[in-house]
Amino acid sequence: MARVGVITFPGSLDDRDAQRAVRIAGGEPVALWHASTSLEGVDAVVLPGGFSYGDYLRAGAIARFAPLMAELIPAAQAGLPVLGICNGFQVLAEAHLLPGALMPNAGGHFVCRDQRLRIENAETSWTSEFAKGQEIVVPLKNMDGRFTASAETVAELEAEGRVIARYVDVNPNGSLNDIAGVTNEAGNVVGLMPHPEHAVESLTGPTTDGLGFFTSIVKGLINA
Repeated sequence: MARVGVITFPGSLDDRDAQRAVRIAGGEPVALWHASTSLEGVDAVVLPGGFSYGDYLRAGAIARFAPLMAELIPAAQAGLPVLGICNGFQVLAEAHLLPGALMPNAGGHFVCRDQRLRIENAETSWTSEFAKGQEIVVPLKNMDGRFTASAETVAELEAEGRVIARYVDVNPNGSLNDIAGVTNEAGNVVGLMPHPEHAVESLTGPTTDGLGFFTSIVKGLINA
């Protein structure tokens, strides 16, 4: 069975939800503690949403230096699949595993809504169960979700197909080019501002569209 670690930082809110999503997708969730120095031999890792270390200084800026990140960064650079959701995306950007930065929302307000996305890249470790161009609806909730990067970096992301999801109908936070998620060059590290872990069961989510991110990694690991 694919073992997917979920890191809990002080202030993480969605770690249990991410573990549940992994379980529903058919994987074995493994709880990982930020102060640990071992990834426990997991096959993939999720950095969940929340407010790590209170997001003092800047969202994700302190969590990037957590002891477990010293293990995660070289593992991700060596090919370990890693998904950062919301605050997790901010941590991965601060760790330079993903390009760009997540800035305060353009409207200056916390945004919470069901958000329509279009999958732009269905070839990463975390999006292979989708079809390119498929539209999905998952919850979004953030204060610092405005993706920004240099014009050169954005052009590179677009040219290389590294924008994995884009906002449709409404750009909730002013992200450049409506970007909701990106991947690294290898396609094993993905960051996404909306929350697929909250859309895996019809009882608790607006859809079950988010489940595809978790079945992608679980099936990919099993078939590897």
